[in-house]
Amino acid sequence: MKNKLIVVAGPTAVGKTQYAIDLAKKNNGEIVSLDSIQIYKYLNIGSAKPTIEEMQGIRHYMIDEIEPNVNFNVKQFKDMANHYIERILSDGKLPILVGGTGFYIRAVLYDTEFLEEDEIEVEKTRQKLYEELDSNGIEYLYDRLKKIDRASADTIPMENVRRVIRAIEFYNLHGYPISKHNEMEKKKDSKYDYKFYVLNMDREKLYEKINKRVDNMIGAGLLQEVKKLIEMGIGKDTNAMRSIGYSELYDFCNTHDLIEDLSLIDGNEKKKLCDIISLIKQHSRNYAKRQITWFKAQKNITWVNI
Repeated sequence: MKNKLIVVAGPTAVGKTQYAIDLAKKNNGEIVSLDSIQIYKYLNIGSAKPTIEEMQGIRHYMIDEIEPNVNFNVKQFKDMANHYIERILSDGKLPILVGGTGFYIRAVLYDTEFLEEDEIEVEKTRQKLYEELDSNGIEYLYDRLKKIDRASADTIPMENVRRVIRAIEFYNLHGYPISKHNEMEKKKDSKYDYKFYVLNMDREKLYEKINKRVDNMIGAGLLQEVKKLIEMGIGKDTNAMRSIGYSELYDFCNTHDLIEDLSLIDGNEKKKLCDIISLIKQHSRNYAKRQITWFKAQKNITWVNI
């Protein structure tokens, strides 16, 4: 008999945290965060990490686990999640997986196999691709992806630089498209008996919530948080700092010493900051749209209009 669990997913800012906590209270559950950013320590505001008060006494796993200078990969993420799921089950409780990172959710549900890769070869290949990106631009790499893996190019937006590079990297390392590997993985059955709830709402209302959340993050000290991470030596190219909110603000915070009091920023610099905040909102809305598209392509989904 398969072990039971619940998945609560949906686009950013839709309200997954409170929904999952309510389910946990009613079903003797504990929560495993499948958010690829909340797992990093010190990235609190920009990741919308729940506070102790917001957790309402429900135990959460996979939050504040990893130092932000560590490039924690999806295989390690999956293994850690499975460890905590087994712990929750052994305690006689119901695991509730919560997150918006669809690929990570699927990796846990279907025990995705990740091929062994030599770290040195991966680093050499990736570094070369990023050098080509700097020299020739993303369109150049995207055109190459179209030639070697049309299926991936059809599903990966050109703006998603990390995924474009990963798809080319996979082909260079293994000699066949990552889309072929993913298609084989999709045919696997889950080892869990699960219910998969995807929260959604009217698109315009969702976008309003996203815009307001970004404004709240700025007011809560997101720039100061980014500045502190920079002072800790966390590089721009780490997985943690490539996430939305952190990547857009990195250069600004790295070159300004007035962010402790934003009212001291004026003139062209104030306009520059306003433009960056608008860009974070746009990137967040675009991300939400991609999340919804991904969830629509999954099977055994129950949509919940909240």
